[in-house]
Amino acid sequence: MTATERARELAVVAARAASDRKAQEIIALDVSDQLVLTDIFLIASGTNERQVSAIVDAVEEAMYKAGSKAIRREGVSEARWVLLDFGDVVVHVQHAEDRVYYALERLWKDCPEVELPRDARGGGDTSEFGGTDKDSAIHLDPGLRQ
Repeated sequence: MTATERARELAVVAARAASDRKAQEIIALDVSDQLVLTDIFLIASGTNERQVSAIVDAVEEAMYKAGSKAIRREGVSEARWVLLDFGDVVVHVQHAEDRVYYALERLWKDCPEVELPRDARGGGDTSEFGGTDKDSAIHLDPGLRQ
């Protein structure tokens, strides 16, 4: 089973909102074959707690406008790793250091990546984790995906 079309649409909405707040290394993973509770994990990074909070606020607002309200929110007060559960889509916004440490991409490496439009990928070419802006992009180790 693959992610529903609605889940894919919502993932793009959330990714664009995150990208508008300068989130980096945005990726979407189709976890529908592994989990029954959700279809897509969207993962994005911020460089500090203030940016993580801004990304979270933007995602929640955009998703609300798209007709989806968070069922659960965790980690908002610390703003290091915020989880927003929208049912079909779970959004993880992580501080860059925490993202590298917890390496969700490695944990879910067997799940296919959902293609995001270029304007929804954040600060760098996330399909290769290489980034195009060498000065400001977070560069995750490509080995995390293998």
